[in-house]
Amino acid sequence: MTDVPLDIIRSDLLSAPHGFFGRRGGASSGIFAGLNCGLGSSDQRDAVAANRARVAAAMGVGADDLRGVHQVHSRDVVVVEGPLPEPRPQADAMVTRTPGEVLTVLTADCQPVLFEDAGSGVVGAAHAGWRGTQRGVLAATVDAMEALGAARARIRAAIGPSIGPDAYEVGPDLRDAVLDADPEADRFFRPGAGDRFQFDLPGYGVAHLRGLGLEAAWTGHCTYAAPDRFFSYRRTTHAGEADYGRHIAAIRCPG
Repeated sequence: MTDVPLDIIRSDLLSAPHGFFGRRGGASSGIFAGLNCGLGSSDQRDAVAANRARVAAAMGVGADDLRGVHQVHSRDVVVVEGPLPEPRPQADAMVTRTPGEVLTVLTADCQPVLFEDAGSGVVGAAHAGWRGTQRGVLAATVDAMEALGAARARIRAAIGPSIGPDAYEVGPDLRDAVLDADPEADRFFRPGAGDRFQFDLPGYGVAHLRGLGLEAAWTGHCTYAAPDRFFSYRRTTHAGEADYGRHIAAIRCPG
C-alpha cells in the first residue's frame, strides 16, 4: 500500500469527526490511481478494500464499520443504528444518533453533504446530484435528523468537493427540469456556448440548505478542475476512459 498521506478536507462548520477524502493515497492504479472507494467501480476489489480500510482507520473505526447505501439519486433516507443489511438499501442519505457510527457517501462530481447538530449529537450524510437535490434529498435528510431529536436551528451542513460552475455545462432539458421545480433557480445558470448553460450545482445546493434554515457552505473545491486531486465522472467521459474512481465523504457520530 502506498504511504502517500491521505488528502482529507474538513469544514469549520462541523465539529464531529469527518472528512471529504480526495484521491491522493490509497492502493489503486491506472485510471483509478489513488484512493478509489467505489464498490461499484471495475477497480480491483482488493485495492478498493484496502482504500476503504485506510479511510476507516482515519475515522477511528474498523474496516467493516463504514456505513453506506446503494445510491440511486432518490430522496430516500436510512436511519443507521448498526450494520446495514445486504444487499445495501437503495437510498441517498443516512442519519444516526448512535455514537461511533460512521456514515459515508460516494461521489465523483455530485455533492457530498455532511450534516451535524452538535447539540443533540445527530449527524447525517447525503449524496446530492442535481436530480437528488431537486427531488428533495436534502430536506428529507433534515426531516430525518429532526425525527431523531435534532433541532433544525442547530443543524449545520457542509458540501464537499463537487463539480464547479465553470466545468458543469448542461443542456436546456436539464435547466428546464430544474426550473420546473423551482423557477427561482434560474440564477444558478449562466449562458454558455450555443444552447448550453453553465450550472452552479454547489450554489444550488447551498441555497437549498439555507432555504431549510441551515447554516451551510461549499468547501470550494471543483472535482473537474483538479485531476491530480479529485476523480470526476464528467472529466472521465470527456477523456473517453472506461470507468472512474469515487471519492468518499464520512462523518462519525460523536460520543
